[in-house]
Amino acid sequence: MNQGEVPRQRAIIDRRQVAGDIAALARDGGAAARPAIVAVLRAALDRGRAELADRLEHSPSAGHEITRGHSFLIDQMVRIIHDHVTGHDYPLANPTDAERLSIMAVGGYGRAEMAPRSDVDIAFVTPGRRTAWCEQVIEAILYYLWDLGLTVGHASRSADETIRMAADDLTIRTALLESRFVWGDRPLHDEITRRFRSEIVQESHQEFVAAKLAERNARHERMGGSRYVVEPNVKDGKGGLRDLHTLYWIGKYLHGVRRAAELVDAGLFTRAEYRAFRQADSFLLAVRCHLHVLAGRAEDRLTFDMQRAIAERMRFNPRPGKSAVERFMQFYFLQAKRVGSLTGVFLAHLEEELSARRRRTGLLAAFTARARSLNGYRVHGGRIAAPADDWFRKDPVRLVELFQLAQAHDLDIHPETRRLAARDSGLIREEVRRDARANALFLDLLTGRNDPESSLRWMNEAGVLGRFIPDFGRVEAQMQFDMYHHYTVDEHTIRAIGLLARVERGELAAEHPRATRIMGEVESRRVAYVAALLHDIAKGRGGDHSELGAGIALRLCPRFGLSVKETELTAWLVRHHLLMSRTAFKRDVSDPKTVEDFAGAVGGLERLRHLAVLTAVDIRAVGPGTWNSWKGQLLGTLYDAAEERLRLGHVRHGREERVAAKRRNVAALLGADAALADAGTDGFGDAFWIAESEQVIAANLRALAAAKADGRQAAVACALDADRGATLVTVIAVDQPGLFFRLAGGIHLAGGNIIDARIHTTSDGWAVDNFLVQNPAGLPLAEEAQLDRIRKNIVDALSGAADLAQRLDRRPLADQRAGAFRVAPRVTFDNAASGRFTVVEVVALDRPALLYRLARALFDSGLVVHSAHITAYGERASDTFYVTNLRGEKIFPGERMDAVEQRLLTASGDAKEQHPAAA
Repeated sequence: MNQGEVPRQRAIIDRRQVAGDIAALARDGGAAARPAIVAVLRAALDRGRAELADRLEHSPSAGHEITRGHSFLIDQMVRIIHDHVTGHDYPLANPTDAERLSIMAVGGYGRAEMAPRSDVDIAFVTPGRRTAWCEQVIEAILYYLWDLGLTVGHASRSADETIRMAADDLTIRTALLESRFVWGDRPLHDEITRRFRSEIVQESHQEFVAAKLAERNARHERMGGSRYVVEPNVKDGKGGLRDLHTLYWIGKYLHGVRRAAELVDAGLFTRAEYRAFRQADSFLLAVRCHLHVLAGRAEDRLTFDMQRAIAERMRFNPRPGKSAVERFMQFYFLQAKRVGSLTGVFLAHLEEELSARRRRTGLLAAFTARARSLNGYRVHGGRIAAPADDWFRKDPVRLVELFQLAQAHDLDIHPETRRLAARDSGLIREEVRRDARANALFLDLLTGRNDPESSLRWMNEAGVLGRFIPDFGRVEAQMQFDMYHHYTVDEHTIRAIGLLARVERGELAAEHPRATRIMGEVESRRVAYVAALLHDIAKGRGGDHSELGAGIALRLCPRFGLSVKETELTAWLVRHHLLMSRTAFKRDVSDPKTVEDFAGAVGGLERLRHLAVLTAVDIRAVGPGTWNSWKGQLLGTLYDAAEERLRLGHVRHGREERVAAKRRNVAALLGADAALADAGTDGFGDAFWIAESEQVIAANLRALAAAKADGRQAAVACALDADRGATLVTVIAVDQPGLFFRLAGGIHLAGGNIIDARIHTTSDGWAVDNFLVQNPAGLPLAEEAQLDRIRKNIVDALSGAADLAQRLDRRPLADQRAGAFRVAPRVTFDNAASGRFTVVEVVALDRPALLYRLARALFDSGLVVHSAHITAYGERASDTFYVTNLRGEKIFPGERMDAVEQRLLTASGDAKEQHPAAA
């Protein structure tokens, strides 16, 4: 580290003064002075850290200055301690050649990039076998560092051991690559450096590069495989500091660069790329420093609570439609994206360099494959390349053509051409955006049969996509501060397009059979792809992104070359792209009014087909685990019912006919117990026969008959429902006030999350309640111990043996990250969504047993719950209830509805804020 790069060094630590204070203590106090010496060192360390923390607060983006400052501080501490130990504790009057010691900084300390709580990685090197004096000095230095509370990673080896071990160990080789002399014997350090370069590096270029790239890929996989994860790891995540380190290591190994700036001289970066490298590095280092300061320890994960705090520390302010934390994270992801772009260009260039080296030395050194021409581009080795530096300046439309050709012909793009495209992306101005050929090329790329996802991602990383479609540029790297959306808006959109292409190719037929079939039936596949591109394009603008996006679609679609009919359909899809999921997940799809209203809003089969496909890819592109078989079944049920209604103009079977048909089918399933189906029609209303599947009805009738015959007050049955990806929990019990909220509480206590509930009551006073239950990970509960716990807790809840309220209040959040969010509870009433019920929807922060609390509030309000539908969007829960009053009537605006709303709002808050009646 060049100490001149650290400003105002003595404000951080005055080495001479601290060394003088220690020398005075040692001289006056002898061996007993050690505690006082440690206290002086600790005070110096604390003052230095406080000074650097103050600098970080005043210059919150000064990542390089702060990390160099911490490295300088540790350097001075090590030097002071070394000089004290060798001068006072273990002095040597006439040291031999073997009694030499060199102290080297390695790792982040070696790079002079230390965050406030980073480990201190040190290598002690001796000329040969360690003498007693060397061991004593090393041990004494380490004990002083440990006494200061530093986390020290250390190694002690001879020069020969160091070189020998580096030949076999990639970690040691990397440590030596970025080692730096700190103190002690300088010639010994220089000897190690020379031998490492001549004996190890020169012989292992290809091996080192391959190992480092494999290490990088494994790290990315471990960290989630995307640079756009919602809680990124600043150090090890994709697009993080370690990716920049990897580039530096490889450049240093191959070209002997001593500083990152020398990567330009080596031809691995242009000057503009190096400036981007430097900016990203400085920002990420600053973020890491803030993390360490806030956590008070080494912390590299940018969690939701840290995101909010660091956004404030780094002085990001809110803008209309974007909070301060969203603006901070957008800038973070822009830097991560920049790192990814630099990495792609660097590695492609590196691959070509290594390939050239192999060709020069191999048996085919004299053979050169001939390049071919494609629309004026050179194609060689599976890569497409611009033929000249001014290729795009002569015709900026070629900036779109490049990516279209790469997609259409399944080609990679030459690293130099990627550089040119990024450099010249600013040439895309309004005349290019209006150019008919440019738009036709883009539409061909978007709807390409090969891999539009990869081509769009390359186009996005080069800055071309955001220039060509400025509205898309506004959502570049934009995140949403919640736990539901796993990716930035642009990454989510590109993934949705990739999924759409896979659906069309039939690759996802097992998970999405209906979407795969429907995609082959749509009249315009162009509409499907353009709608996927534009469905979220207006996010972050401060209004309804669906409405705003529809306006953008009406403007952009004609530019892309879509017909009037295609434009109108695309705009409708963007405006209503959430209609199907909201209806399926928040309404009772077995209610005829739900189907009637949905079909009326859709208005046509072509719209329905497109909407079903867009809904599927949109949900799945949100992130891992957001699509499951339960959602698939709800959407499928809604689609089939709406498709029948739109095709025939009515529902094929009337209510009475549907009940009669179900009864006949259930009787067939019951076999010898077929009479139960006739008896069941006397006790249950039509809703039971319409809402439940034939298999569930048959099981319910058998269980009810058995409970009555045995004289039991309650019976609980659990069964895996593989089609819906959940466990079906059926409770047969004598009806009683508050039965639903007690059952919900018992299931919650057993660790189950209720995703759907249907409540039926017979005319002779028996309740038959069917719950679909999953574990917190969204999977069925299948282990017998889990099912036994559910059965026991339900029985205890019904008997009053379980103190539900207090036990539920003690349960922690299923995901502790939810505590970082604030969701203002909201209650809405809808009397038009159902012919028989008032539909009550509550949106609130998801918390332990929220459904229990809301159900208790409804009971305390004198309402009867007939069905409940639960949807989680990360930290936000949306619970929908179909209710009536005790006389079976809807409730209407007035004092009673206001009282219900207040109870539900109170129940949505913290447990200590609960309404007394619910405690």
